[in-house]
Amino acid sequence: MTTAVPPRLTGSPVRRQDGDVFVTGRAVYTADVRADGAAHVALVRSPHAHARIVAIDAAAARALPGVLAVVTGDEAAEHCEEIPHGLDAGHLGGHHAVVRPLAVGTALYAGEPVAAVVATNAADAALAAAAVEVTWERLPVVLDAEQALLPGAPLLYPDWGDNLIIERDVGPDDFTAAAADAAHVLEGELRTHRGTAAPMETRSYLADWDPAAGKMTVHATTQNPHVLRTVLAATLRLDEEAVHVIAPALGGSFGLKMYGNREDFIVPLLARMLGRPVRWVEERSATLLAGTREQVLRYRVAAAADGRLLALDVHAIADHGAAAPTHGWGMAHVGALATGLGYALPSCHVRYQVVATNKAPWVGTKPFGKDGATLLLERVVDRVAQVVGVHPAEVRRRNFVPPDSFPWLHTSGLELDSGDYATALDLTLKRLDHPAVLAEQRTARAAGRLLGIGLAFELMPESADIPGALVSAFDTSTVRMSPTGRVTVLTGVTSPGTGNETAIAQLVADELGVPMSSVQVVQGDTERCPYGFGNISSRSIITGGNAAVLAARDVAATLRATARAMLQVEPTEEVVLAGNAAALAADPSRVLPLAVVAGAVHTLSYRLALDVEPRLESTRTYRPGNVRQVPDALGRMQTYTTYPYAVHASVLEVDPETGSVTLLRHVVTHDCGTVVNPMFVDGQVTGGVAMGIGAALGEELVFDPDGVPLTTGFKTYLLPRAIDLPTVELEHLCTPAPGTPLGAKGVGESGFSGALAAVVNAVNDALAPHGAALESTPVSPPRILAALQAVGR
Repeated sequence: MTTAVPPRLTGSPVRRQDGDVFVTGRAVYTADVRADGAAHVALVRSPHAHARIVAIDAAAARALPGVLAVVTGDEAAEHCEEIPHGLDAGHLGGHHAVVRPLAVGTALYAGEPVAAVVATNAADAALAAAAVEVTWERLPVVLDAEQALLPGAPLLYPDWGDNLIIERDVGPDDFTAAAADAAHVLEGELRTHRGTAAPMETRSYLADWDPAAGKMTVHATTQNPHVLRTVLAATLRLDEEAVHVIAPALGGSFGLKMYGNREDFIVPLLARMLGRPVRWVEERSATLLAGTREQVLRYRVAAAADGRLLALDVHAIADHGAAAPTHGWGMAHVGALATGLGYALPSCHVRYQVVATNKAPWVGTKPFGKDGATLLLERVVDRVAQVVGVHPAEVRRRNFVPPDSFPWLHTSGLELDSGDYATALDLTLKRLDHPAVLAEQRTARAAGRLLGIGLAFELMPESADIPGALVSAFDTSTVRMSPTGRVTVLTGVTSPGTGNETAIAQLVADELGVPMSSVQVVQGDTERCPYGFGNISSRSIITGGNAAVLAARDVAATLRATARAMLQVEPTEEVVLAGNAAALAADPSRVLPLAVVAGAVHTLSYRLALDVEPRLESTRTYRPGNVRQVPDALGRMQTYTTYPYAVHASVLEVDPETGSVTLLRHVVTHDCGTVVNPMFVDGQVTGGVAMGIGAALGEELVFDPDGVPLTTGFKTYLLPRAIDLPTVELEHLCTPAPGTPLGAKGVGESGFSGALAAVVNAVNDALAPHGAALESTPVSPPRILAALQAVGR
């Protein structure tokens, strides 16, 4: 008997194991979890961007039917500690801000929660929240980061003496010397607008306190259940073992469901205070409070006559909003680290200032600051190309790090490990049929049409490691096989809805030679899964996947040793695990069903392979070897493990009468190293492109002059519709990440940055014949018309 060896699952477009559950509406989200007697929470939020809380009168609210409690910030503070910061600027030379679940004393932005109402149902809670009377003393407001830095500006935190959360330098400040022989020195300013992300599912929590057992169980829309448990226990003054966090199915996240949001703590705190289950489901208007991306980027660039970049100096001023325990300000730091990546830039220096203003805080959202870095460099490259009279594609080619120059140490300290950027550019131009598109553009311009072509290169540092923070580049997985050959994978990474559990199952199934149907992946449960850091920075396959592979190989070694003993062959004989069987490589007719081998490990361990530990379970941690937490002589660290990249090309047409943009084509060549599931990779890149296009053209958080948000729903926060987007044309390149078991580089943040930059470059290319330019985002119809009118068009 021989067993046919099925094709490897890794690299195949395997359908999601749970896809039918989601498309048929049977997935269980946090809001679907039932708890007898669960009360509902409604939050009282500040209507003002800056105001002192003089008094809170909750008498009328407490008298309403169904109301169980009204809790103010002062009352909540008596029962908990301040919220730990995921990334504390105070530890890095900046300012520390004390943030509690509910505001105490002063509200610093419109929408900040100042009190919580608990009632027997959601409707009663909402009515009671509206009945809470707050007496306010309005304070001066500062809504612009540059204004907030001026002497005499209103202070959000008077004890700081200024509004500067943190200020740091990245890279050597040697522009003058590096630019001494430059043929061209250009200066410019780029302004990026405030946006956010829009997951299908808003945030939700269900907390249940068992006073008899001293146990808190929290169902949460969180990307990081173990870390949430750690910080939640610290805030509520509980032992960590007293907190059980479960993350059910997530309907998207994009960073908004990282730990540190105030509601992470409000809901469990109320459950403990009341001794009963408490639930909160976020309204979309609250989701749209979370900010990101708003910066002023001033730069100087020096270039040689042939377009080679010699030096870049950037001053970034980030409009953070109020300080927060979330990781938001870290986006400015990551943007500085990523500026110039992939280009052989001899000198690159970024000074960033993260500024507190009277807006809701930044929350670390996809792609975590790398979008601003990409947009800046790609605008710079296009400007240099225009000045030197060389096509933008050729200027990029002349500046790319060559494929034979890896590892390449960037001036920020990040060390690129692999890539072939010029080939990615060539593949993009070939798929675009660049000569034909250029000819079409010439014809269109002759007819007075504004047709634009934009290129952009994106390079995404992934799988972050932040020294001193609960964000690390390593993670842990357990692989367990039952006596019948069924496999369970318990992993510290989570899925935000992208299907990484299916990809992990593919990897483990290949290592053990079992069908996918025999593998179950368990995530998001702090009492079942090993401690892990969850989903962030495209790390799920890089860390959790590699850890699962290592653990599966341990289990496979036990199976092989046991199979050799059962087949009575030498320990050096190679045993192949495939097709749910163990067979000798030299004689495939000598084969055993894998369930028989697994059963023998459990039932015949004293008869077979006595020198092998009879254990079909392994827990392994994968820790990448290229992270460097110890600073070098220049104070630099290597804090990312992989570097996927892409080259984008966007073709669009601008209507000069309305300013509207019609997207005609978008081509991407992407390299994420080894592809585990090409269907998932295509989906991630396509989704990222859609988000980048939305950010480029219209998604913007807008405030009135008093700091009150005007974008409170999808009628005002304009997401692109399917009909607004072109078909994304994808090409793939594969340069595996060296030194890793899989060679995968991650793909979760890909697509966004390059699409944003390519669309902005394409709009500017369309406007170029009229001498108009847009150096601020979004490149929306009003801004386009203003740019054309400014040049008399």
